[in-house]
Amino acid sequence: MKNKLFILILIGLFFSINSSYSKEDHLDELKKISKNIRCLICQGQSIDDSNSDFAINIKYVILKKLNEGSSEDEIYDFLKSKYGDWIVYKPEFKLYNLLLWLIPYFIFFIGGILIYQKIFKKNEKTY
Repeated sequence: MKNKLFILILIGLFFSINSSYSKEDHLDELKKISKNIRCLICQGQSIDDSNSDFAINIKYVILKKLNEGSSEDEIYDFLKSKYGDWIVYKPEFKLYNLLLWLIPYFIFFIGGILIYQKIFKKNEKTY
């Protein structure tokens, strides 16, 4: 009896997944969103490129959210609330990550000044 119930649940799950994936009106949006979401398992691929279980589950969640009428921004906000800002390939510019955006420019600027001083002092000593 338990085996029959388990098989019926699997068949029901299979048909529910297939029916939600057959809605072609959201497939373009799913592709667009999934290209901008990082796979946490593969770490070098988007979930659009990945075939991991995590990527498949997140695609299903995105499709479910699209079928419920959620917008692209709402889906990104939902995923960021679950997994953090790192899951999105194009993070938002916020005040708390301002330092991370500015450190490379600051290091480049200071390095340029040090190199200029080194060359200028070397040329001063040769005259």
